[in-house]
Amino acid sequence: MARQYPLDKVRNFGIIAHIDAGKTTTSERVLFYTGMSHKIGEVHEGDTVTDWMEQERERGITITSAAISATWVKSYEDDKDQSKRFAFNIIDTPGHIDFTAEVQRSMRVLDGAVVVFDGVAGVEPQSETNWRYADEGNVPRMCFINKLDRTGASFERSYKSILDRLTKNAVRMQIPIGEEDQHQGVIDLLTKKAVYFEGEMGKNVRFDETIPENLKADVEKYRAELIEKIVENDEALMNAYLEGNEPPLEDLKATLRKAVIANHVVPVFCGSALKNKGVQLVLDAVVDYLPSPIDLPPVKGTDPNTGEEIERKPSDDEPFSALAFKLQTDPFVGALTFFRVYSGKVEAGSYVYNATTGEKERLSRIVRLQADKREEIKEVWAGEIAAAVGLKDTKTSHTLCDEAKPIILEEIHFPEPVVSVRVEPKTKQDQEKMGMALKKLADEDPTFRVAGDQETGETIISGMGELHLEILIDRMKREFNVEANTGKPQVAYRETIQKEADANHKYVKQTGGKGQYGHVVLTIRPLQPIDENAKVKKNVTREDHFEFINSIKGGVIPNEYIPAVEKGVREAMERGIVAGYKMVDISVDLTDGSYHEVDSSEIAFKLAGLNAFKEAAERAKPVLLEPIMKVEVVVPEKFMGDITGSLTAKRGTIESMEDRSMSKAIHAMVPLSEMFGYTTQLRSMTEGRGQMVMEFDHYAVVPQNVSEEIKANRK
Repeated sequence: MARQYPLDKVRNFGIIAHIDAGKTTTSERVLFYTGMSHKIGEVHEGDTVTDWMEQERERGITITSAAISATWVKSYEDDKDQSKRFAFNIIDTPGHIDFTAEVQRSMRVLDGAVVVFDGVAGVEPQSETNWRYADEGNVPRMCFINKLDRTGASFERSYKSILDRLTKNAVRMQIPIGEEDQHQGVIDLLTKKAVYFEGEMGKNVRFDETIPENLKADVEKYRAELIEKIVENDEALMNAYLEGNEPPLEDLKATLRKAVIANHVVPVFCGSALKNKGVQLVLDAVVDYLPSPIDLPPVKGTDPNTGEEIERKPSDDEPFSALAFKLQTDPFVGALTFFRVYSGKVEAGSYVYNATTGEKERLSRIVRLQADKREEIKEVWAGEIAAAVGLKDTKTSHTLCDEAKPIILEEIHFPEPVVSVRVEPKTKQDQEKMGMALKKLADEDPTFRVAGDQETGETIISGMGELHLEILIDRMKREFNVEANTGKPQVAYRETIQKEADANHKYVKQTGGKGQYGHVVLTIRPLQPIDENAKVKKNVTREDHFEFINSIKGGVIPNEYIPAVEKGVREAMERGIVAGYKMVDISVDLTDGSYHEVDSSEIAFKLAGLNAFKEAAERAKPVLLEPIMKVEVVVPEKFMGDITGSLTAKRGTIESMEDRSMSKAIHAMVPLSEMFGYTTQLRSMTEGRGQMVMEFDHYAVVPQNVSEEIKANRK
């Protein structure tokens, strides 16, 4: 069977935004106009397609990214002509900061992104975080300034916030015809046409040559800016333009496409998804300017056998390679594994090789999703996104490939969780089900961790924020019928050291018969940031927050005991020195030691490593670290003094303040431990009019007096 759409007609893109910018409403319009859904769902009515989980509909927020396949013919083309049709794989990602991992993993498999902004608020904190993820993944993107029908909306102010806070490369492609309750349509600056959206749900797009009189001067001015921005990217066009010849529309579009794909230009569109204005033109622009899989460089990976860097071109003829980017438990078919195919093709019923684990698995069925509906397909080709049914051991970030030509694609890295909660099952029956439910939820969500407290036998779950854990506990109840009691949220503190220290420890035990003997000399020091250019030495194992160096010369400790020393060190780091929290950012150098022909064993060296590390750490100025959150509070001006005062009282530092339509936005860095329950406090201080968003920023050393208090509470 041949592929349905050629690669140059495939677009994999995500819709990303800050919470409440109207992203899911935009996605619902996309589904409606592409003919995937016959009725438009509304977030405020709780019947959207992409937000299909009960919790999403109740709270009006997106939690999991929904992958949807659809097709599109440009709004000014004949939609009966199949040769003009493009295949879209769209991922609607969450905007709430607690579900940031969903955005991160989606960025990895997308070729482009549409970033949605609220026309009243402009750029908000989560927009900045998402933009940063897109920068890290080098994802070409375009902007859609939404909600221009709302009171207080301003296209120019929102556009300026993109230039000031995100990128100087943004350029207007359109300007709105009227704003707030006067918003009627948009003007396309390239073609100099007014565009109106008429008929049922704005389905009919009408292009009009007549531009409203009051906008003519703006159109000329902004169109000149746009053309200058485009021709800057092509010398021949630039010279022609400087000589007074405006390049033809086709040339301008082709040059703009190249510039967008190279991340040199970010086109900005506008409208109101709720009032059905502007969405079709954004879809036209996805076709015109966002890349197809063949516009991007080949994907790179490593050969698991040789460790060499290899690449795969986006072609059906290359060996099969795909990245699993999301697991989801589906109530009808069980576990779904979403994967993006980078090269080659795969058929349902065939075996695939998981290069990350070295195991083979059978891909029993492949489905393509229209949000919560599914369509069975026989095969998936390069550049496409689908979900597999029946993969048991494939996790997020694993590479699936052809066993004869293995490759491991770069893994997706996720942030560490910052909030923990103790959970205990209500009944004996719940106890058995809880373990299984938590395992499934942890498989789905890489930022959700489950651990057992050795001393108390309790289960501790950790995540990115209070809402994150609240929803996971709610899902446990609804999807797995597990009732659980939860404790108060706890901060995930860390520990580290501030100076170098060493220790010399001999572990000797003589108990009649065979004894135990292990002797190690360690030096520990704060871990320096990784040098990208330096070659990793053979004797060093390095992870994000830990490095182990084996400097043993002349076999004073036999090689088979070295891993045991490292294991002992890791165990000691898990237990901590100051208050029993995990230690991070430490480099451990094993420099010397000795062994006994008969009495030495792995256990002896493990205990020697553990005790030596503890002794060294106590002399290395150990300190507690706490998560610091980036907080943004938006309040009416009259409450500003009270709010800055309250944030400062919470050990916060005010970074900046700015006007946000009729309110003030305060940006601050505040320790997470001080922020529990602040939303309720904020409401009562601002007559219910204050809003707050926060996200994890970095770890910082806890002040001495607070540290003493934490230690006392841990005892």
